[in-house]
Amino acid sequence: MKLKKRQKKPALPSTVTELDTEDGSKVYVVGTAHFSDSSKKDVVKTIQEVQPDVVVVELCQYRVSMLKMDEKTLLKEAKEINLEKLQQAIKQNGVMSGLMQMLLLKVSAHITEQLGMAPGGEFREAFKEASKVPFCKFHLGDRPIPVTFKRAIAALSFWQKVKLGWGLCFLSDPISKDDVEKCKQKDLLEQMMAEMIGEFPDLHRTIVSERDIYLTYMLKQAAKQIELPRASENEPRRYIPAVVVGVVGMGHVPGIEKNWNSDLKIQEIMSVPPPSTSSKIFKFVLKATVFGLLGYGCYRIGHRTVQFVLSMPAAQSYLQRLTEVPQH
Repeated sequence: MKLKKRQKKPALPSTVTELDTEDGSKVYVVGTAHFSDSSKKDVVKTIQEVQPDVVVVELCQYRVSMLKMDEKTLLKEAKEINLEKLQQAIKQNGVMSGLMQMLLLKVSAHITEQLGMAPGGEFREAFKEASKVPFCKFHLGDRPIPVTFKRAIAALSFWQKVKLGWGLCFLSDPISKDDVEKCKQKDLLEQMMAEMIGEFPDLHRTIVSERDIYLTYMLKQAAKQIELPRASENEPRRYIPAVVVGVVGMGHVPGIEKNWNSDLKIQEIMSVPPPSTSSKIFKFVLKATVFGLLGYGCYRIGHRTVQFVLSMPAAQSYLQRLTEVPQH
C-alpha cells in the first residue's frame, strides 16, 4: 500500500535536496528555517509525496521532549529562563557549557518573543506525518548536545568566550518573519556563515561542520537497504532500496552534500576534550565571584543585624550587667 502511494516523480519543494546511495536508496533532505511556517508545510508535503521508510530529524535525545509538547507550552518554556533551568544546564553540561547553553536559549527566547512562535515546529510536523506512514521509523540524527557544547567551549580561547558571551547577552536586534524565511535561501545563509567563520572559526567547526558530518553519517545509516519479510527460513533473503527523509536546518545542507560521498568516521567528533587552562581559570573566577558575593551579602546582613540588636535597650542593659560582674 505504501509503495502504491509513493510517487515515482514526487513534486517536491525547492528546499529539498535529493541524494542517492551506492545501493540505490534515496535520501530527501529538507532544508528548513527553525521558526518558519512554510518549512512545516515543506516537511509535510515531502513526507506525503515520498512515503519514506525512515524519517531523520536534527534532534538528539536531550531535545526530544519538544516533539510531544504543544506549541503553547513550548512558547511558555522558551520565554521563561530562570535559575532552575540554569542549575539544570550546569549540572548536565558543566559550568562553561551550561552557561553557553543558557545564552543560546536566551537567543532562542529572543526570537520566540519577536515572532510569537515556538522553535522546532518542522520537527513536530515530521513526527506527526511519520506516524501516518505505514512501517515508517523515526530517528534522531543530531549529535548529543552536551558533546557539542563541551567541544565548542574547548575550542574557544578565554577572550573568544568572553566576546561571544557578551554578544549573546546583549542581543536585541528585531527579527521579522521575512528575516526567518530568508534563512532558507542558500546564498544568504552562506554569507552569514562566512561572517561567522571570520569571527569564530573554531566555533563554526564544532557547532556546524562537525554536526554536518554526524548528520550525514546518521542519514547514510538510515538509508541502508531494507530486508523484505520471508515466508520461511529456506526462502532467500531479498532487499530493496530505502527511502529516507531528513529534516535539518538549511545551514547544514551544503555540508551534508559535501560529505555525502566520503567515508565518514565519527569517533573523533564524539570525544570530549579535557577542560583547557582558560576554562579552569574562568570556572575558578566564577565560583570565587559567586561565593564572594554571598559572603559579602551575609556579612552586610549580619553586620546590620548585630548593630540593630545592640541598639535595643534590653541588649544594652544586659551588656551593662555583664560589665558590672567583674567589679562585684
